[in-house]
Amino acid sequence: MTEPPTASNTTDRKPARRRRWSFKIGSLAGIPVYVHPTFFLLLLWVGLQYGDQGAKAILRGTVFVLLLFGCVVLHELGHALAARRFGVQTRDIILLPIGGVARLERMPEKPLQELWVAVAGPLVNVAIAAGLGVVMLLTTRLPSFDPEVWLQGLDESFVFQLLFVNIFLVVFNMLPAFPMDGGRVLRAILATSMPYPRATRIAAGIGQAMAFLFALLGIFVLKSPFLVLIAFFVWIGAGQESKMVELRAMMSGLTVADAMITDLHVLAPHEPLARASRWTMEGYQEDFPVIDGGRLVGLLTQQDLMQGISERGEDSMAVHSMRRELPFADARESLEGAFRRLQGSGLTVMPVLSQQALVGLLTLDNVRELLMLHRARQRE
Repeated sequence: MTEPPTASNTTDRKPARRRRWSFKIGSLAGIPVYVHPTFFLLLLWVGLQYGDQGAKAILRGTVFVLLLFGCVVLHELGHALAARRFGVQTRDIILLPIGGVARLERMPEKPLQELWVAVAGPLVNVAIAAGLGVVMLLTTRLPSFDPEVWLQGLDESFVFQLLFVNIFLVVFNMLPAFPMDGGRVLRAILATSMPYPRATRIAAGIGQAMAFLFALLGIFVLKSPFLVLIAFFVWIGAGQESKMVELRAMMSGLTVADAMITDLHVLAPHEPLARASRWTMEGYQEDFPVIDGGRLVGLLTQQDLMQGISERGEDSMAVHSMRRELPFADARESLEGAFRRLQGSGLTVMPVLSQQALVGLLTLDNVRELLMLHRARQRE
């Protein structure tokens, strides 16, 4: 599964929200791999499932899950390497209990490139399944020529189970529903003959229809909570993809200068936090650039202000509470690119510069308000 996160040209290395609680387990092809703590709930589930069958069964189940997620990592690496071929970098790969996510800087803009990136992951699973099939044929001795006995022997095979799961991953991921790869393939095919936003709406609508069917099957036919969970996951993913593309379309042609705040209070490094606190109470501004000799040296966010007052008191200086490593935007750049970086930074605000001088602030709230106005004007 691929996810187009925000790109960043900033020195701020704070992870995005989903990665914030994850920990790094290594790197592949220069791409960091993280595991979310909830992943270990899956291992706990294995222990509960096999607990009454003894330590050997628990060990076997745990090893199988780890090998399965090894296949998931290779799947995501397939997406990442295909994207790299088209000049798109991958920030990281994150493992979750429901699978993995390769967080790309962006999706390729050409439909056929997006198609190749989307199918690269499932193709990795096809290759793994083919390799496991060869291994199984070379190492498995047929207990008899009775098909039922032979199939039973295969079903008990560790290799066969892993092969079957990889085939399932291919089939499941190629379902034409966001956020699975099949949804992106469908969108890419549709986008060759219609505008990208319309292709996304159609693909997202099909994805949500499939999610509704999954939910009905899970509740009334199969009695499967897991299938209901998948339905919820698909429904949310399809809706988010559609909204994201709609936002991109609305931002088309807009620059950072169209959305930034220009009426600002600024602080000097040695001014007390009490001044920022007073300005916050008197007006709308919550985040304050810190300027020294006409040069931006930091940013005091609302969170920094509250933490500084709590730990050091209102008489402490801004320089002790401000953050120095910041994302930033250029007033002339596209709003879409800056908005993506802002989302990926984990902050709600970033300074806007023009020729290295501060000219404004870009906030998530201001971008949303601008888009609401833009939508209202379109309805007139």
